[in-house]
Parts: sequence; structure tokens; C-alpha cells
Amino acid sequence: MGIRDNIIDEIKSRCNIVDVIGRHVLLKKTGSNYKGVCPFHNEKTPSFVVSDTKQIFTCFGCGATGDVLEFVQRYNNLDFPGAIEKLCDEYGIEMKYSSFQTERDRTALYEINREAAAFFYRAFFNNPNPGYDYMKKRGLEPEILRKFGIGYADEEWDSLYQYFMKKGTDLQILVELGLISQSKGKNFDKYRNRIIFPIINTRGKVIGFGGRILGAGEPKYLNSPESAIFQKKNNLYGLNLTRQDINKEKYVILVEGYMDVISLYQHGIRNVSASLGTALTEKQAEMMKRYSDNVVLAYDADEAGQAAALRGLDILHKVGCKVKVMHISDGKDPDDFVKNKGKEEFLKLVKNAMPFADYKIYLLKQRLDLDTTEGSVEFLQETAKILGELSPVEAEIYIKKIARETNISEGAIRLEINVNNNSENIKKYDTVPVRDTGKESQSARTDPGFGTMLEKNLIKLMLLKSSYVNRIKPYDWIFQSTSAFKIYDIIKSVYKADEEIDMKKVEDSLDTADNRLLQDIMENIHLADKEEQVFRDCIQSINENISAEREQELIRLISILDDEKDRDKIEALTIEIIKIQKGKTKDR
Repeated sequence: MGIRDNIIDEIKSRCNIVDVIGRHVLLKKTGSNYKGVCPFHNEKTPSFVVSDTKQIFTCFGCGATGDVLEFVQRYNNLDFPGAIEKLCDEYGIEMKYSSFQTERDRTALYEINREAAAFFYRAFFNNPNPGYDYMKKRGLEPEILRKFGIGYADEEWDSLYQYFMKKGTDLQILVELGLISQSKGKNFDKYRNRIIFPIINTRGKVIGFGGRILGAGEPKYLNSPESAIFQKKNNLYGLNLTRQDINKEKYVILVEGYMDVISLYQHGIRNVSASLGTALTEKQAEMMKRYSDNVVLAYDADEAGQAAALRGLDILHKVGCKVKVMHISDGKDPDDFVKNKGKEEFLKLVKNAMPFADYKIYLLKQRLDLDTTEGSVEFLQETAKILGELSPVEAEIYIKKIARETNISEGAIRLEINVNNNSENIKKYDTVPVRDTGKESQSARTDPGFGTMLEKNLIKLMLLKSSYVNRIKPYDWIFQSTSAFKIYDIIKSVYKADEEIDMKKVEDSLDTADNRLLQDIMENIHLADKEEQVFRDCIQSINENISAEREQELIRLISILDDEKDRDKIEALTIEIIKIQKGKTKDR
């Protein structure tokens, strides 16, 4: 048995080359590409370039080049099947086996779909039919319909079936692709009396179809089933035509349906795409991020659209997209709105789209009565959960804004966030551990934790610029979670003055569990070219926690001293507390 025929396509769809290479090579964004030191030859000046849009790497020093599979083969010294197995294992891609084992077999499936698309296309454009009349009434122009390859499936039960039988096509393949259905020993066309939307991948291959019924009937939209060449969760509609516009505009408008994409495209709004008749998946979000991490959700304004927008918000936010939600008035969908109001009015809505937190808070305000105690309490609790998902800087801005708008104190909001989220997301860089007092406590290094945000930021700083190693040494007691301490220890051991840290040496010196933390740091900790600011913030966070620790210690001391006998000591300790508190105020 061979590896499932579509496994390579799925790997390239799900395994972003920047993420895969970024686990092993420190990459910095330069323009539209990423640059780093080549892992395949010794060099001091970075000449290794990774293209996010083209999904390839090239070294201008040694000439190494290729796609994500080629990199994994080279870097890990694997053969082609070995590289496939490694990526499938790391990204949770199931390696099934199929009767269609070769690229030639896969090409045959694409060709059958292409012929089916051509059959539907001819039926739509060559003869009068209800499908063409319907699309004309919707205001769609022939040239746009041709561009999207729109087709028509007639009312007969076996038009497509008879077409393929005359060509001698394997019936079982037609069934697997969802073009023909079988029941009670009879074969018949799956799509009947429907407008056909071919689903075309970014390589120009027809991978499936969506069919909208004309007149009454269910389901309204009928999509191709999962097949050897089509997985809905891994594809987006329209990207074959719109991906260059998305790159040009630097953001994507995500809509719900085929008609929305086509209508917006006709009106000159071409940086657009849609999920395939299902709720947005994480894999679709990751695919979209390959073209732009700025996403505007333009879903219907009804309850179902709001629910879909909320789900989409969370998924896109999770994969690292900067996501906003458009509010379309009067309950209209994007298709209706752009037809009635035009491109400029639609773009005004895009410009005024609400960011992640604003939209969620807006929906809370619509649902809750803030004039009641119960409503205010629930609003505070739910808002705290939302702010817990933001970066510290973002959260701070929203805390002040919400406090002004609701008359809820900033302190109450911060306290609720800290309670709900264990201080993980609202504090600048996480709770600082208690300092070692000089004696090397073994228990201090046995914490099974995966690493605090503070530890991760400090490690990323050293990996990006080795000059931070000596600057962080005075604070090395910070590294108290087991894996973080091991990584720090290895970084110290491989550190050489005036040389950057050798990532390969660090990786090779760590076991699997510690490497998981290292990969997490490389993939998820982004300093946005603000290393010095992050370093200063880290040190400030450490010092603030040292001061807070000392303040609590002073308060405990005062509480056990005698008011009469120890008056001088109490006064001295009180003065120290006041200095600490003044320092806090100054920092704010």
C-alpha cells in the first residue's frame, strides 16, 4: 500500500513553511519574506530566505532551495517518506492508505472533476436555463460568472451519468467524488436543478463542487463529500482568484458563502474568500494566515451570523491573526449590501470593523442590562475572560476604557482578570518566582511547569541576540520551571562572545520534553523587533515583584513587633514601605 495520494497536498496546506523552519532557524521578517542564518552551511551574515507566500526557502550562500518537505529532508537527513511521516506526526495528519496511490491516479481524479466542471459550465452558458436566469436576476455579469466557472446541473436524473458512461469512466470513482449517487441499484446525478460553484484550489485544480438549489428544496447548498482530493476543512473558496489581491491589500475579507465572494469580486472588492459551507476551522484559519494575518469577518448580521463570527473570532485569534468584525446594518448579508450601497459604502464598514475585544464586549452590552447589579457583575466577569486573552498592553488599554464607560473601577477589573485567569495574561510577563537566597535548593528546580511567560521571553531574547546572556545572568534565579532552567543552562554552556547561539547545539542537548518548550518559544513568542523594550519590561516586572515581595515581608514584620517597645523599628519599616509604594506610583 502507498501513502494516501493527497497526503502531500494536505501537508503543504497545513504545514506553513515559516512555522516549520522557524522551529529550527531564528527568522526575522524583512519585507514580505523572512531571513535567517542558513542551517546547511557555516555563515555569519544571514543569506537564508523563506517566502511565506511562495512557501519555499532559498539560501543565496550555498544554493539550497525547496519546499517544506525538502527542508525537513535536508535538516533531519531523512528520505522523502521519512519527511512525510515526520510532518504528519508533528502536525497530527493521519496517514491513511487508498486505492489511488500515485500522482498519476490523483491527476486522473482532478481530470474527472475538470470534465464535470466543463459539462456544467457548457450547460450554464450554451443554452437557456433557470440557473443563468437566476444569476442574471441577482445582478451578476457573465464575465464574472465565467471567471468563477459557474455551471448548471439540469433537472434530468442522469445527464452527467450518461456523459461519463459514454466516455467509459470508472463508475466507482464518480461515486467517490460525489458526482453520482447510488440507491436501490440505480445510478443518478447527485446535482440536479442546481447552480454549480466549482471549488478550485490555489494550484488551479477542481477539487469539488457546491450546488445551490433553484426553487424550493433541501438542502439549499449541497457540497462534494470528502474525497482523496477534497477536504473542506483544509480549503477556502475563491483563493485561486483572490490570493494576489489579498497580498496586495494586506488583509482578507472572510464571508460566509459563494455568492458573497462573487458579488464582492464583481464590485471591485477582490481580497475576499469564504469557508466551504461549514464553520471556519483552525486549518482554514492557518491557510488564510499564509496570505495575510489581518482578517475582517463580514458575516450575516442575523443571530446565526453573529454566532459564526464569534466562533471565527476565537479560531482566528488562536492562530495569531489580527481579526476584526464588520457590522452590516439592516440584517443584510455582504451580497445584498454591496449591491444596494456600492463598493465605497462597503469599504467604510470594513474601515469601521470592530477588533476582537471590541466586538465581544459590544455583544455583551447588547445582551446585558448594565443598570442592574446582576448585569454589571456578569458584564465584569465575562469582560475579564475576554481581556485575559489579550496581550498585556492591549488589556491595559481596555481596562481604562471600560472603567471610563461603565464606572467600574480599574482595580476591580484587574482583580477579576487575575482571579479568572490566574494572572497569566493580564500581568506583563507572569508571576516572578521567589528568589533563591544563595543556597541551591533542588526543589526550586523540580517544578514540572512548562515555563512562565517571563522565562519564555528571556529565553527568546538570548536566542535572538546572544548579548542578552550576560545581561540576564544576574537574574538567573528566575528560571525555576524545570524545562526553562535546562534550556537556560544549555544556552550558557554553548554561549561564545560575539557569536549568536547555535540553535542546533541547543536542540541536540535537550530531551524531548525540554525541546517541546523550546519549540513553543520559537513558534509562539514574538518580540516584534522590540527586543530592548521587552528586556526592559522583563527587568521592570522582576523588580516590581521583588519590591512587592519585600513590601509583604515588611508588613509581616510590623505585624509581629510590639507597638511600644519597637516604635523606632516600626517607623523605619514604615518609611521603607512608603518608599516602595511611591516607587510603584512613579512607575505608573
